[in-house]
Amino acid sequence: MICSKCGAEVAEGAMFCTTCGAPMNAAAPNPVPNPTPTPAPTPDTFAGNGAPVYAAPIYMDPKDHTAEFSAKDISDNKVIALLPYLMGTMGLIIAILAQKDSAYVAFHVRQALKLTVCTVLVGFITLILCWTIIVPIIGAIAAVVLLVVDIICFFRVCSGKAIEAPIVSSFGFLK
Repeated sequence: MICSKCGAEVAEGAMFCTTCGAPMNAAAPNPVPNPTPTPAPTPDTFAGNGAPVYAAPIYMDPKDHTAEFSAKDISDNKVIALLPYLMGTMGLIIAILAQKDSAYVAFHVRQALKLTVCTVLVGFITLILCWTIIVPIIGAIAAVVLLVVDIICFFRVCSGKAIEAPIVSSFGFLK
């Protein structure tokens, strides 16, 4: 007998090839032809060395609005967009007065306004129900969470992003 895998001579009646270990009684696998061949990816651009570069699929975050603003608008108004997150209500007022028709600043004013409304609501509910024990504790935790969201938004502006504020952007009454 001859091994169909490696071509070595094998003793009659052997179950496996002594050279490569392939089973002797099994038929050689027949490859199933692919009726529709997969097309090769096409290069989008070429690297400096002439090698093709293939683009990876891009995940588009529906809460990321950075592409809606020009790079000039972002770079010119980044400091003004930082003020609402840095200075609270006073920063909101300054940014509203100084925005000079900047869509980027207006976006961040809206996000900071959502945070301010949530902070005022948490403070108001905590004050009204301060005679209970659990509500002031929950109010303090919520205030810390809102402070963390404010810091996240601040650093997003520092990096030139326009992403909706986490947590508060999902509240329906703030749309």
